[in-house]
Amino acid sequence: MEVLKRGLLLLMVFMVFQRGEGQLFENFYRGTCPNLEMIVKQVVSTKFTQTFVTIPATLRLFFHDCFVEGCDASVMIASPNGDAEKDAQDNLSLAGDGFDTVIKAKQAVEVQCPGIVSCADILALAARDVVVLAGGPSWEVELGRRDGLVSQASKVAGNLPDPEFNLVQLNTIFAKNNLTQFDMIALSGAHTLGFSHCNRFSNRLYSFSSSSVVDPSLDPNYAQQLMQACPQNVDPSIAINIDPETPRTFDNVYYQNLVSGKGLFTSDEVLFSDPASQPTVSDFASNPGNFNGAFITAMRKLGRVGVKTGNEGEIRMDCTKFKDA
Repeated sequence: MEVLKRGLLLLMVFMVFQRGEGQLFENFYRGTCPNLEMIVKQVVSTKFTQTFVTIPATLRLFFHDCFVEGCDASVMIASPNGDAEKDAQDNLSLAGDGFDTVIKAKQAVEVQCPGIVSCADILALAARDVVVLAGGPSWEVELGRRDGLVSQASKVAGNLPDPEFNLVQLNTIFAKNNLTQFDMIALSGAHTLGFSHCNRFSNRLYSFSSSSVVDPSLDPNYAQQLMQACPQNVDPSIAINIDPETPRTFDNVYYQNLVSGKGLFTSDEVLFSDPASQPTVSDFASNPGNFNGAFITAMRKLGRVGVKTGNEGEIRMDCTKFKDA
């Protein structure tokens, strides 16, 4: 009997720890804000009709939020001193339309459910909704996050992947967030949407190495296209699509581009050139269903990173300000 009790206790502890990676639940707000998902979806859809940038901007915002301090909407905080997370060099390129999407959704939610839903959960829902609007898969979003109490620019450096990373560096930074190489390759598929400023990849065109000015792994015709779009000393505000084929559709063409030498960043190209990751890229390039399934799993795992619950966080009234600010 004692052995049975001990076994049950261990099982209960194991279950707590299983839940404890975030203590998140689908339908977390069923009793307190039953129309939450409908409200957020409506706001996101309206914002999308105003600008397509809503889609990549919101998805990228979620990723940047989760990789620094966890999925706690710390990236949303605006500091009068310019020292919040969003002010860090790596976050200055986050498009304003992503922030605006979350702020507007939070305002709409507050009308029906004041003081109930965190900005972190609204961002997680909005990230799912923009993928669906772009023709991608849907999934159930786990909810119950609280908003973080810390937002510091100094905490960003070294916590986001760099466009020049190799496979080992990518795997290392994703592993810090309990994400595998397979998850990393799937999440990289978000580059099927979005854009980049020229300075993030110009070294591949004009100063790659002492033996080759242009990165030889780039398809020559693609390299010429990039040079035309991004001449040397180009206006730093100029941005181009990361996926040159279907930039407004969430699909597996990103992986087909990698196979064809059309990965924009070194960190894209390496996924196909490195033998350790090439089979997964080839599979995703050929099987959209496999990619979609892997992306859903990875997004749900990403959404559990560094989640705050209870006294670890708060429910902000305004996503850009701490509650007691």
